[in-house]
Amino acid sequence: MKVAIIDYGMGNLHSVLKSVQVVSDSGTEVFLTSDPDRVVKADKVVFPGQGAMPDCMRELRAHGLAEAVLETTRSKPFFGICVGAQLLFEHSAEGDTAGLGIFPGNVLRFGHDLHDAHGERLKVPHMGWNRVFQTRPHPLFAGIEDGERFYFVHSYHFAPDDSALSLAQSEYPERFSCIVGRNNIFATQFHTEKSHRAGLQMMKNFLAWDGCV
Repeated sequence: MKVAIIDYGMGNLHSVLKSVQVVSDSGTEVFLTSDPDRVVKADKVVFPGQGAMPDCMRELRAHGLAEAVLETTRSKPFFGICVGAQLLFEHSAEGDTAGLGIFPGNVLRFGHDLHDAHGERLKVPHMGWNRVFQTRPHPLFAGIEDGERFYFVHSYHFAPDDSALSLAQSEYPERFSCIVGRNNIFATQFHTEKSHRAGLQMMKNFLAWDGCV
């Protein structure tokens, strides 16, 4: 099995590569690539993201990878991480940026005056460990408890038009979608590669997944 990790010149690439390699077996080839042809020919695709949405989309198009991403999301297991998940939507408020439009909806910024239940001010970006509450069953949740903690770093969050796209939510302070998916696509706002055991388990589940729900 070949697993392509998309290299578009940005993102936490080597940490993602190592985390996927840790949970893969000897028959799995895991590689970084900026070659659209290698992305399309891979059996599974991981799109890590870090940084600003406008920069991500610019680099994606500069490397000729936008069409490759669109093709792979139609046909094979695809895992998007952070900005690599946000770009699946139609539009992001970050830099007023058009996404790939695979999912209907937007990516919105957290508000400027957020407070927790005790009245303490919440900072943006939302950074650190937070609980993830599963809203519907999915094969990638195998071995992961509902309410498990994952590691977040973001100022913007998913706002899908179709509630069926939301697979899990977190709170800051209101609930927001932090995992979205449909058919062969699974995408997280948090960083699996920074989420220790739970993140590795989720990626291990992805490697075993046939893309069916």
